[in-house]
Amino acid sequence: MPLLLRRGFYLLAAVAAVLAIGTSGFMWIEGAAPFDAFYMALITMTTVGYGETVPLGQAGRVFNSFYLLVSVSLLFASIGVFTLTLVELQLGDMLGQRKVRKMISSLEGHFIVCGLGRVGRGAADELHRSGVPFVIVDKSDDRVERAIKAGMLAVSADATRDETLREVNIDQARGLIAALSSDADNLFLTLSAKTLNPKLSVSARVNEEEAEKKIRRAGADAVIAPYNFTGSRLAQSILRPHVSEFLNFATQGFGDDVAIEQVRVEAHAEMVGKSLLELGHLRKDLGLMVLAVRQSNGQMLMNPPAEHVILAGDYLIVMGEYSKLRNFEKLMR
Repeated sequence: MPLLLRRGFYLLAAVAAVLAIGTSGFMWIEGAAPFDAFYMALITMTTVGYGETVPLGQAGRVFNSFYLLVSVSLLFASIGVFTLTLVELQLGDMLGQRKVRKMISSLEGHFIVCGLGRVGRGAADELHRSGVPFVIVDKSDDRVERAIKAGMLAVSADATRDETLREVNIDQARGLIAALSSDADNLFLTLSAKTLNPKLSVSARVNEEEAEKKIRRAGADAVIAPYNFTGSRLAQSILRPHVSEFLNFATQGFGDDVAIEQVRVEAHAEMVGKSLLELGHLRKDLGLMVLAVRQSNGQMLMNPPAEHVILAGDYLIVMGEYSKLRNFEKLMR
């Protein structure tokens, strides 16, 4: 329960309890009718000053004196606590936003996810699972709040504005995912992002096939049509169910510990110039499997032979446990 609602509930419960005590006291001591006793308790608490609606004897006035002190003190305390809660929430939001912006300003080599709908949420979850730095931009305060609670960096802003992209350090970013709701917004976002950072890798979603070529001409490195992709996978699940199952494993992970990763071979890595056969002991010790090699010339070599020589700039498509994949990445660097 949010802090404001929780404190408000407690304060209302305390006020109701004090009103009930006052009403019961006036009924028991002065024999007042229930509504008259409640009205007397209410105007006493609020210090309206209408006078004694219930004629009070000496015992009633003694009771009313103590009730006046307790009820008025509670009322003023309630107002103070409510005001303090509002101030705390406002300061908390300001400090939280300042902290988020400070963390964003220090990001380098990060990814930017624009749009947190179903597609953007899936992309953010995958980045979060991979442990890479990223920041989310969405206009919905509710979506941003949920992302922050999930441990992600997120800001509420319009991703199509250059000012917003600069605020999330687009000039230092490694890639951007354009997952806004409309093709026009994703097209405009791609143009803006590529203008601000020409080296940025951009992956964009499209709803209509006609928009795919336009977004590619705008500079997107990858364009995904989720509806076409989903339809193709549905057909494959019927025609080739085992192939579909393998693709699900490959794209969604084999479990909590196993995944398929791409590992870049750096120029000064010790493995440069060696064959996969020479790396056999290393792969065996780490329990890894090389599925393919994306060569520096752009050619994709599936199921590479053991005599294939690894060159700088190659990408090895490797399957194995997360921790061992990270160790393998370090060796390739």
